[in-house]
Amino acid sequence: MTEIVLYLCTGAAAGLAAGLLGIGGGLIIVPILFFIFSAQGVDSDHVMHMALATSLATITVTSVSSTWAHHRRGAVLWPIVIRLFPGIILGAWLGARLASVLVSDVLRPIFAVFELIVAVHLLTNIKPVMHSTSIPQTRALSGGVVIGSISAMVGIGGGTLTVPFLLWHNVTIRNAVASSAACGFPIAVVGTAAYVISGWNIAESSEYLLGYVNLPAFAMIIITSILTAPIGAGLAHRLSERNLRTVFAILLLLLSLKMLLS
Repeated sequence: MTEIVLYLCTGAAAGLAAGLLGIGGGLIIVPILFFIFSAQGVDSDHVMHMALATSLATITVTSVSSTWAHHRRGAVLWPIVIRLFPGIILGAWLGARLASVLVSDVLRPIFAVFELIVAVHLLTNIKPVMHSTSIPQTRALSGGVVIGSISAMVGIGGGTLTVPFLLWHNVTIRNAVASSAACGFPIAVVGTAAYVISGWNIAESSEYLLGYVNLPAFAMIIITSILTAPIGAGLAHRLSERNLRTVFAILLLLLSLKMLLS
């Protein structure tokens, strides 16, 4: 029962964060699941893989609702999204497969450092300079591979990488956020599939696992994150963005330091 409550709270926190700042819940889901799974006595060799896989699995659902909401407002730039898809799909598969062969003691600091970088970025609020340039296919492919591989390795939908990439190419912030949400779906689907295949033998030891995906955690997180994301979006219009970014950055900073010191 305690585990279910913790999963529900994790989803609620992730949904609020996504609604408040448009940042995917993976940055919150992964470290919290790492701590929960560790406390449950999950094999230390697989605890990070389970946290990353379960996080990506939740994004397969939340990214659909987010993308649909942006699409209804005409904000998703589908030609650009489709151009990025091949690189993102390839990168997500390679990133997840690479993560699957690394031990948790290697994956944990990789995630923690990435989260630390995101926290610093939120505090400094440095934005890339826009350039009046298109996105040629070669750059879309290479950029997509980088975005997909890093995102799958750290269990996120890629918004923290895709949005700056699109801003750099003169896409407005509104369209960049919307298109990033659409790019999160293939990252999540392909990444999750790779983690399921890689962890298939591990899953045979438990009826609650699908590969590395923890099914109870997946279900509970989905339920509350879908409910709290609209609440977070509503609060975002009434609260100071600067204060929100600061609070969220401090939270990520604490989580990253905790993981580094674990």
